[in-house]
Amino acid sequence: MAINTVRPAAVIKTTKAVRSTERPVPRWAEIVAHAIPLLALPVCIWRLPIGFGFRMGMDVPHAPQPLWVTVPYVFALSLLSEAFALLCSGLVRWWGETVPEWVPVFRGRRIPPFLVIVPAALAGLFFTALSVDWLLCMFEIAGFSDVPYTNGWWAVLAGTVSGLFTLWGPLVLALTYGYYRRRCRPEA
Repeated sequence: MAINTVRPAAVIKTTKAVRSTERPVPRWAEIVAHAIPLLALPVCIWRLPIGFGFRMGMDVPHAPQPLWVTVPYVFALSLLSEAFALLCSGLVRWWGETVPEWVPVFRGRRIPPFLVIVPAALAGLFFTALSVDWLLCMFEIAGFSDVPYTNGWWAVLAGTVSGLFTLWGPLVLALTYGYYRRRCRPEA
């Protein structure tokens, strides 16, 4: 007669240690870090037909660029946008505080906070400036104007898709501030 033995959870060893940040990450920062790639995705998808020559309702003449130029350009731009959006997760993950083990020379070393804060803040400011440009063009403020569209539905769709993208800059700045508070300020 066989006896069914179950090992207690405390006895089972894991092969990888669960890594965490030096100090707890606020819940809002986790949500924002997950939201940023989702906000960038509609713009990336919106660009893809443009690379194949479909104007997406824009009432502008077709650019005489060959597909072998536009398609790789649009795909690369979309992939880079999503990669940078996913990189924002480093502001709430352990690998934004400690160099991962697979990095040959610096593995396991603590990352100085300002090596993360400065580029993140500059990127956030850059994307916030793009947001200001979007606002000026979208609402035709101070002589700025947007691309004309063949009908209002295309304009609404384009405004919605690009409007989501404009949230990226302020959200990166908020994540950067949260990272700064967690890494550079003493615990209260």
